[in-house]
Amino acid sequence: MLKEFNSLFQMGQAFPDEQSAIDHLRAIRWKSGAFCPYCASTKVYDFSDKRTHKCGDCRRRFSIKVGTIFEDTKLPLRKWFMAIWLITSHKKGVSSAQLARDLSITQKSAWFVMHRLRYAARTKSFNRPLRGEIEADETFLGGKEKNKHLNKRKRGAVGGLGSGKTAVFGMLERGGELRAMKVYSIKSRELQPRLAKHVERGSTVMTDEWSGYSGLDYTHGFRHERMKHRAGEYVRDRFHTNGIEGAWSHFKRQVYGIHHWISAKHVDRYLDEFTWRWNLREMEEGARVNALLGRVTGRLTYKALIAQ
Repeated sequence: MLKEFNSLFQMGQAFPDEQSAIDHLRAIRWKSGAFCPYCASTKVYDFSDKRTHKCGDCRRRFSIKVGTIFEDTKLPLRKWFMAIWLITSHKKGVSSAQLARDLSITQKSAWFVMHRLRYAARTKSFNRPLRGEIEADETFLGGKEKNKHLNKRKRGAVGGLGSGKTAVFGMLERGGELRAMKVYSIKSRELQPRLAKHVERGSTVMTDEWSGYSGLDYTHGFRHERMKHRAGEYVRDRFHTNGIEGAWSHFKRQVYGIHHWISAKHVDRYLDEFTWRWNLREMEEGARVNALLGRVTGRLTYKALIAQ
């Protein structure tokens, strides 16, 4: 049976011991019935310890954590639940250093916990393309190449737009989802195929005057409205990119204000966390915790996380 809670204090009351947290996770994962994480059989037997089970077909023994981001964890589920509360409730997320202090664990463990939760929040296959009125925009993260130490500058870098920074691209449906991702350049060959993949043909796409968006109307069948920012135009009737620019401002405050620095390698993971929280921002606090618990299937090992 699912527990209800809408504050961190209430969550502590809802899960006074480890067994209550296990029962809650089991209720979410097995809401449609018990199944084996190894062979998907529904012939599952329970042991008297109330924590382990056995498959009647493959005969393997398992707990509710097997096949999830919690598999092989040494932390109690109650600490994981607290971490989920912090990452879903704090509007700009939480740093691994702060999480380590809050949960009384090492910073290295907290960093791994955070990335496993981001793995659960990762962008999965989409049910439908964005449609209607879509705001699209690109931005950069990181320091300028010219400001780096000489031994850290990329060979041949001479500065210019986005030099030494990581480019990210986002699309925001009015009244709908935000989708964001790391891109390798902001040229048309990189941005326009992503718009074509995520946005329904015939939709209205609003952008600034960047040349990477040129030809969206006749190439991909969008109604393309461009805001001429350099001429001081930011709103024209219903057309503007204030929503997506506000999302980027929020994300940058998370990056620079909470984390201070993130590696280009993991930018997509931080974007997954941010967009997941943004898209579910109207949910109640407890409902967001349960929503993330409903997505914990799949493992992320430390070796895979740090691999090049």
